[in-house]
Amino acid sequence: MEPTDAVLAERIAAGDDAAFEQLVHRCSAPLLGMALRMLGDRADAEDVVQDAFLTVWRRAGELVEPAALRTWLFQIARRRCLVVLRSRRTRRTEPVWSVPEQRSVAGGAPLADPERAVEAGAGVIELLRALGDLPPPQRQVWVLAELDGLSYLEIGERVGAGEQAVRGRLFRARTALAEALRAWR
Repeated sequence: MEPTDAVLAERIAAGDDAAFEQLVHRCSAPLLGMALRMLGDRADAEDVVQDAFLTVWRRAGELVEPAALRTWLFQIARRRCLVVLRSRRTRRTEPVWSVPEQRSVAGGAPLADPERAVEAGAGVIELLRALGDLPPPQRQVWVLAELDGLSYLEIGERVGAGEQAVRGRLFRARTALAEALRAWR
């Protein structure tokens, strides 16, 4: 039986390497997914995840509610993502988005005709640009709701906001994206 987050938190605070490994094994993939969707850059996302785990290792003894270990971990990562996004804005650099590669079947024939592949790639690029233009709090709740399928309550726990704030951010994000992507309807 897997130990609870509270038990893991207490063991990590006591310096238990095996408990920390279990946390890393349990949370690495979803944490990296969240960071990658927020940042759009794998190297930055991996750095954020590593920083978040390092912070938990160093500060686990400071956690007031051990059962909230996973929520705390995601909040640390989210805050690091926001720092990275802010630093990007001050440098005035924009992320480089690439068109997804066109997959092919065993015989080498493309799955879609080239015109449709280019159009789909352009649509993805426009969505990514529109997401990049959203304020980070709106982008994060949109990603957690639309891509991760989390409830308002779960999103609120991850971002440190109430359900009403989550609803408002999500509404504003959806409205802004609908406006930005109106030409693609």
